[in-house]
Amino acid sequence: MTPQHRAWRCAAESLLRDEPVAGTATHVRTWLLLEHVGPWGDDALLDARLPDGLGAALKQQAKAYRAKILLIRRFSSKPDGDGVRVFAAYADAARPRIETGVLGDEREVLDLDLTAFREGGSSGLTAYDGSLFCVCTNGRHDACCAERGRPVAKALDAAHAEETWEVSHIGGDRFAANLVVLPHGLYYGRLDPVSSIAVAGAHLAGELDLDHLRGRASYPMAVQAAEVELRRELGATREDDVVLLGQSRDGDVTTATFGVAGGRYDVAVRTTHDPASAARLTCKAQRDNPVPRHDLLSAVRRA
Repeated sequence: MTPQHRAWRCAAESLLRDEPVAGTATHVRTWLLLEHVGPWGDDALLDARLPDGLGAALKQQAKAYRAKILLIRRFSSKPDGDGVRVFAAYADAARPRIETGVLGDEREVLDLDLTAFREGGSSGLTAYDGSLFCVCTNGRHDACCAERGRPVAKALDAAHAEETWEVSHIGGDRFAANLVVLPHGLYYGRLDPVSSIAVAGAHLAGELDLDHLRGRASYPMAVQAAEVELRRELGATREDDVVLLGQSRDGDVTTATFGVAGGRYDVAVRTTHDPASAARLTCKAQRDNPVPRHDLLSAVRRA
C-alpha cells in the first residue's frame, strides 16, 4: 500500500504531534470486569451479545458508581466452561484492592455489592492477591486498539498468562497500545510487544516505567501529570516513592503536594486546551478537538 493510500490512524498522528502521554489516564477508581469472549462491538456493553437488558443495566451501574465496567477475555485460552470470570477492583493509590470469582450466569454480576466494596468491604467475591495486565484490543471501537493492542496482548499472554486479559475500551485510543494495571489503576500507553514486557516486569518488581506512564487513574489528570513530572525530576521510579498529600486548583493551575522520602514537594502544572492544537483525537472522530496539555510550572521542596 502506498503512503498516500495508507489508512489514517489516530495513534500515528498523536506520535507525529509528539503529544505527551503524562496526565491522560481516565480518572476512575471503581472497576468491574466481566468475562465475555465477544464479539464486543463499538460500545461493548450495548453491542456485545450479553443477556437481554444486562448491558443497559451495567451502563446504569457505571454511571451510578462512576465506575469503569469492561468486558474481558483471554488472548489464547478459552473459558474453562464452568462459568464466567469477574473481577471488582478499587484503584485507591494507598490501598488498591481486587476481588474475583466465577459466575454461573453473566446476570449474576448485578448482584455484586459495589457500595460495600467502595466503602472497604466486600463485593461478595473473594480477595485476589495479584495484578491484572489489561490490554485494550477493542478494534470495533478504534482500529488502533486492535492493530497495536493485539500484538501487545499476545506478548504479555506469552510472558504473564495468568495476569493478562484483553479488555474493551479504556480510553485514550490515540495512545495505543494501551495497558491498565489493576488494582493499582496505572495507565500505560504507546506500548509495543517489547516495551510491554518491560513495563510488566518493572511493575512486578515495584517499579514504574515513566516513559510510558500515562497516569494513575485515582488522580485527576493534572495531578497525574504532576506526579510523573516530579518522579522524572527526582528519578523516583519505585511505586511507593511518591505519595499524594493534597491538591488544589486555581483556574487552569493545579498544585499537588507529594511526600517523597520524608520531604514535601509542591508541584504546579498549568492545563491548557489551545484551539490551535486541535486535531482528530480518535480514528472515528468527525471533527477536531483541542489537545489537552499539562505544563510543569514549578516543583518546590518545602522547608
